[in-house]
Amino acid sequence: MTQAPSERRSNLFYDQWMESIGIPIHRGHYHSDLRTLELGWWEERGCNAAFLQMKGMEGVSEARIVEIPPGKTLPPLKMAIGETIYVLSGSGLASVWAGEGPKNSFEWGPHAMFHVPRYAHVQLSNARGDQPARLLHYNYMPMAMTIVPDPEFFFNNPFEDPSLLYGQGDDLYSQARAVLGAGAKDSMAEAAGAVRDDSLKAANHGGAWWIGNFFPDMAQWDKLSPHRGRGAGGLSVKIQFPGSGMGASMSVFDASMYKKAHLHGPGRVIVIPRGEGYSLLTEPGKEAVVCPWGEAAVFTPPGGWYHQHFNLGTEPARYLKFGHLPQFSSAGDYRDQIEYANEDPWVREHFEKELAARGRESQMPDIVYSDPDYQWDYGDDN
Repeated sequence: MTQAPSERRSNLFYDQWMESIGIPIHRGHYHSDLRTLELGWWEERGCNAAFLQMKGMEGVSEARIVEIPPGKTLPPLKMAIGETIYVLSGSGLASVWAGEGPKNSFEWGPHAMFHVPRYAHVQLSNARGDQPARLLHYNYMPMAMTIVPDPEFFFNNPFEDPSLLYGQGDDLYSQARAVLGAGAKDSMAEAAGAVRDDSLKAANHGGAWWIGNFFPDMAQWDKLSPHRGRGAGGLSVKIQFPGSGMGASMSVFDASMYKKAHLHGPGRVIVIPRGEGYSLLTEPGKEAVVCPWGEAAVFTPPGGWYHQHFNLGTEPARYLKFGHLPQFSSAGDYRDQIEYANEDPWVREHFEKELAARGRESQMPDIVYSDPDYQWDYGDDN
C-alpha cells in the first residue's frame, strides 16, 4: 500500500523529513517487484525515487528506490552514515571517494551489491542509453535522525575521514575476501590477516564471513557454506562491510523445500535476487501474513515476529537480507526458532497445497517432522 506524504504524520523526526520530500512512500509488509514500484520526481537528487517504510522498519532503517535515467549521471552524494546499495536492474558506473583522495570507480550490473562508507562521496551513472537503472538503498537514517534531528548534519557535513576508504591498504572495491567468523568481529586490519582458503568450513551457521565493499552479482554468488540448524539443507554467506557495523547475509535453499521459522530484531529488509516462493510473517498468537515473492520482491519481518521461507520454484531460491546491527540480533544459537516437529501443521499443509497446484511435491524428508534433532547431510565431517 502507498500513502501520500500528507496522509500520515509521525512524531519521529525522520518520518517528518521523509514526508517533506514529497515522493511516494510505500508501506505494508511486502511488495512483489521493486522494478515496477511507483516513483516520483526528487528534484534535489535529479531522479525518480520512492521511500519504503514497511512494517518492521519504522524508526530503525531506511530503504529507498532510486531510478537513474538512461545515460544520465546523478549529482554526487555525501552522507555522514554508511549506506548499502543493491542493483535491481540496469548497469552503470559508481565512483566513490573521500576528501581529496582518488576516486574508486567500478562498474555494476544487475544483482550487484556495494557499500558506501560514511563521509564518502558517491556518484552513480547509468551506462545504458535506452533504459533506466533501478537501485535499492539501505541505511539506518531513522535511528540517526532521532539522536541528531538535523538533516544538514547528515547531508552537508564537512567532516572528512579518508582512512575509512583509503586506510586499509587495499582497494576496498576489489574482490571480497573470506575470514574466519571470529576474525570478522575484529578491525578490518586484523581481519585481513585472518584470511584462509579453507575458512568456508568454519563456524556454526553460515561459515566464514566475507569482508568487502563490492559484490558483483548476488544472484550468482557461489561462495556459500552450510547454514546448519536452519533446515532445508540450506547454504548461506555472511557479509561484513569494512570499518562499519553494517552487514548483510544471503541464504540459498533448494526447490520444493522450506526453512524453519525464526525471529530476531527489527529493521531488516529482505530482497530476492532469484527464485519463486513465499514467506510467512507471523506475530505470535495471530494469523500469518503470506508474502509471495519472485525476483526483486521485498519484504520486512517485524521485530519479534516469526518468519519462514518457502521455495515454490524449480531451482534454488535466494534471499538477501540487509540489517545486522548486533543490538538487534537474535540469540544466535537457534533458541529463537521453531523446529519442524513443533510447527503448526497448517504450515506444512499450505506448502504442499501450493506445490500441488504447480504439479509438484514437497522434497522435505518426513523424518524432520518427527525428529527435532535431525541433521542435514552436507557431505562433510562437521
